[in-house]
Amino acid sequence: MQEEPRNSEAESLRQRPDYEAIIVEAVRTSTAPRILAMQLDNYHAGDIADAFFRLTLPEREKLYRILKPDTLADILEYLPDDQRISFINELTLRKAATVLNRLEPDQANDLIQSLVPEKQVLLMELLDSEMRADIALIDSYDEDLIGSRMTTNFVEVPRHVTVKEAMNLLVKQAADNDNISTIYSYGQDHMYAGAVDLKDLIIARNDTPLEEILVSSYPYVYGSDQVEDVIDDLRDYNEDSIPVLGADNRILGVITTQNLLEALDQEMGEDYARLAGLTAEEDLEETLFVSLKKRLPWLLFLLGLGLIVSWVVSLFEGVVAQIPLVLAFQSLILGMSGNAGTQSLGVTIRVLMDDELTGKEKRHLVAKEVRVGCVNGLIMGLLSFVFLGLYIFAAKHQTLAQSYTISGCIALSLWLAMIVSSLTGTTIPLFFKKAGVDPAVASGPLITTVNDLCGVILYYSLVWLLLLQMPGM
Repeated sequence: MQEEPRNSEAESLRQRPDYEAIIVEAVRTSTAPRILAMQLDNYHAGDIADAFFRLTLPEREKLYRILKPDTLADILEYLPDDQRISFINELTLRKAATVLNRLEPDQANDLIQSLVPEKQVLLMELLDSEMRADIALIDSYDEDLIGSRMTTNFVEVPRHVTVKEAMNLLVKQAADNDNISTIYSYGQDHMYAGAVDLKDLIIARNDTPLEEILVSSYPYVYGSDQVEDVIDDLRDYNEDSIPVLGADNRILGVITTQNLLEALDQEMGEDYARLAGLTAEEDLEETLFVSLKKRLPWLLFLLGLGLIVSWVVSLFEGVVAQIPLVLAFQSLILGMSGNAGTQSLGVTIRVLMDDELTGKEKRHLVAKEVRVGCVNGLIMGLLSFVFLGLYIFAAKHQTLAQSYTISGCIALSLWLAMIVSSLTGTTIPLFFKKAGVDPAVASGPLITTVNDLCGVILYYSLVWLLLLQMPGM
């Protein structure tokens, strides 16, 4: 009998309350602002953010008045990007500036840049001078440089102090900086000297010189480094934060795990855009002209390749005129070879993310993809041989021998086309990588068009050779 309450308690824990509905109800029923503020203190900022836009504008404005700026800043961080902009626009300018002052400088900068120009200017004037300076520093770097992704929220201490002195300096700076898991150190001329983990600092003896526990080989990057050049290194280090140095080797800021995840997400988005044949990731707010500017050059290039494919097909008009049936299976050959090529391209792009790939490993990748294409093509070819032969015999009223001669030609073409497409899907991005070009530029449309060209030549050449030159056909 004693087990029943325990099971009931466990069951209630598993059934998480609908905090969103509870918060909405509290806002709508509470009349005393002080009591409502105390009630909301019991909920996580993420839960309040989930409930925020279920409230009406007057209800949200009530919360803007009673909640502290720190709480509003916490809620803001959990809102989706589009709701963040609405959130800021609903605040008064002075309140918005107060909330933005509580954010990381890089987050505040991103939000301000999303607003209309007139409001950007007004908000920048209302921000603290320190926040304005931090935003100006981050804004001085182009978007493709790692300096544009850093935050100035970090703690640094001189290297020529004791552990006790370092702890005192940490406590003083912790009020304004919450990234304290790693403490950075500087030496002569304020140049970067290394870092120490907070845990190591806590367990060290007070009179121990900081230099004795300082990791002088702690990794760092320069603000002027390209994001795509250092992103793999940052990921491999697996640290909470990495210092970003200026040209004078002084610490400008740090790249946190959150910054890294955002950078990875954007890099993947850009790669996906390139795989779709675009020069950059498209924005929903882009004008028609900007979108056309991105797409047209690539489409014109592919149009040129497509015309070459059509010209090659026209060279085999005589073959099609004598055996019109083969034209019906052209799309099968080209479609399957395009699919195989795109698969190989995806595998190759993923592998090429490892910059330490050796020449032997690249050759192994090419050989493996050719083998995969060979086996897959053989299986698809055998299935096509059997079922297309039956189809041609039953539906097209050819003799059994003629039916399987045609299906055999199709099956052989399919097999060879899939081998070639696996080869091109691997070698083309490797070639781009060797030439110093982003291999993602070797996009799906390019691989597909190249495979179409190879597939057409293979297919109609085999039709001419096996079906027209063979006695009895």
